[in-house]
Amino acid sequence: MIRFAMMRHGHTPWNRAGRIQGRTDIPLDDDGRAALEEFTLPADWQDVAVVASPLARAVETARIVTGQVPATVPALIEMDWGDWEGLHGLDLKADPKSGFRDIEQWGWDYRPPNGESPQDVWNRIEPWLMGLTRDTLAVCHIGTMRMILARATGWDFDGPAPFTIKRSRLYMLEIDDGDLRVATPDSVRIRPVAP
Repeated sequence: MIRFAMMRHGHTPWNRAGRIQGRTDIPLDDDGRAALEEFTLPADWQDVAVVASPLARAVETARIVTGQVPATVPALIEMDWGDWEGLHGLDLKADPKSGFRDIEQWGWDYRPPNGESPQDVWNRIEPWLMGLTRDTLAVCHIGTMRMILARATGWDFDGPAPFTIKRSRLYMLEIDDGDLRVATPDSVRIRPVAP
């Protein structure tokens, strides 16, 4: 059995402004960096392989929290939001012509214009994830985390998700002979560094 944990990157200026980042390489902001410097991994996750999406916000988050330079994994890059990248989600939602839907109404095959569907994202993540040979921590994005958690919980992007993705938390799963399952029902908060 392989233990696999995911952590979302820290805050960026676009997160705070409500802009869709997708694959746009927006760095952490100063407040995001400062918040991450206050945390450390639980002891049982400090000697695992550390990987990250190739986007700067994920790589820097991994470096700050773990003290290591992570290996970058292209499969973990954020979902491609196509024509919607850089736009404000609230503006898209308010425009009936945009085609925007809340993710709870996507199903596996819905995609933003010129972007990726959840199924597209899962198709690129699955071979890497199922090929892991040691316990691994991945610092990545809410989109990629949703796809992995959806597969682990059986959620089909149809109605409310059975999980909530928050920052400064580890989402722990187990991989056993091609089977992906949630290891703990709740995320684990990364603890503050001891004074």
